Amino acid sequence: MKNFVKINSKIPSFKKEINVPGDKSISIRWVLLASKAFGKSKAYNLLESDDVKSTIKAMQNLGVKIKKKNNFYEIYGCGLKNYRNKKNITIDAGNSGTLARLICGLLSNYNHKVKIIGDESLSKRDFYRVIEPLKQFGVNISSRSGKLPVNISGNSDLRPIDFEEHKGSAQVKSSILLAALNTPGITTIKCPPSRNHTEIMFKNCLKIPIKIVKKKKYEIIQVEGLKNFRKFDYKIPGDISSASFFIVLTLLSKGSRLKIRNVNINPSRIGIIEILRKMNGKINLSNKRIYKGEQISDIIIESTKNLKSINCPKNLNTKSIDEFLIIFLLCARAKGISRFKGIQELRHKESDRLKMASKFLRMLGIKVKVSFDSISIYGKPDLILKKKYVVKNFMKDHRVFMMATIAANVFGGNFKIYDKSSIKSSFPNFLQILKGLGSKIN
Repeated sequence: MKNFVKINSKIPSFKKEINVPGDKSISIRWVLLASKAFGKSKAYNLLESDDVKSTIKAMQNLGVKIKKKNNFYEIYGCGLKNYRNKKNITIDAGNSGTLARLICGLLSNYNHKVKIIGDESLSKRDFYRVIEPLKQFGVNISSRSGKLPVNISGNSDLRPIDFEEHKGSAQVKSSILLAALNTPGITTIKCPPSRNHTEIMFKNCLKIPIKIVKKKKYEIIQVEGLKNFRKFDYKIPGDISSASFFIVLTLLSKGSRLKIRNVNINPSRIGIIEILRKMNGKINLSNKRIYKGEQISDIIIESTKNLKSINCPKNLNTKSIDEFLIIFLLCARAKGISRFKGIQELRHKESDRLKMASKFLRMLGIKVKVSFDSISIYGKPDLILKKKYVVKNFMKDHRVFMMATIAANVFGGNFKIYDKSSIKSSFPNFLQILKGLGSKIN
């Protein structure tokens, strides 16, 4: 089967409604935490992507019983005590940084050796950021110069820590919080704000004693460990990261309107909506509600002619870290120069996304200036493409593939985009939904 798509024409105008798959961050966290709950937990609309499948397989390797029924998954948790499997094992995290980093915290009291490996992309990413705090807990953990494979053997005599996290990484924060579950006493984290699904689950689903004090530039989080929790069921809302590609597609498609139903609009995740609204994007939220502490909404988008550039406030960076690639694409059609600073974390994703974004935009004829932690994009409101373009060698980064696919649908040109299989990690039915809106994909 050929691992590329060809797109030779722009998408026609559309007026439709869609659903996007379940939120990946919540799906992975539900699997990990349900494995530690007492009893049988159920999840509906669990994202069935490679990253979530890797998480399920990891838990099964540890002896956790997991079943898929008609339209939901069941996990038979074992409580905070050690997992049922008493052997030394290897866990393959695939492409999932969330799984690889969070499971290190979860295994903090597992008294057997675990080797964590990943694919080529994940094996280049930094793991010192979780190794350092876990060593302070007393976890036996080592790596190959801060990269995978990571070797870990837990400690039944963990000690609580006070840790200051500077990167605004939700993965690091969550790894510490999961280790704290297995640790007596109170663990304290001081950190910049970042996505907070773990804290919300602790408070609203698990009833774990957690205290959060919000300051202007940071938060102080305290959690009390060794508190067992019971099973919890979850209806997982749609993923804003997946929705973001269709938000931008609609804004850039003349005469189009789209309603995306039942999307998670957690305030720590909706930087893209705040940014695009500042750029004159016509985006409205309707049918807002709260579910287990998470904010859910339908998102209504209309095509927008007069998009303007943005000097992006730094406080929106962590709220839109996974959506910057598709935001940069919109900037290519905006009037003026869009500037983003303090975004060096993009260099530590599945690929160096600052490098990939600048390379792609320049290929389209867009002027770009890039530094280690910033990018300036010189927009062309009349941008129309007519040449042939080949997109490949992007470390199989699923978001680069989807960005390029949206570009082909709104700017024209003849595109050949490789590594179609990359979308299996986060959004397996992306092309199916795109075709349903009228895209002609070969």
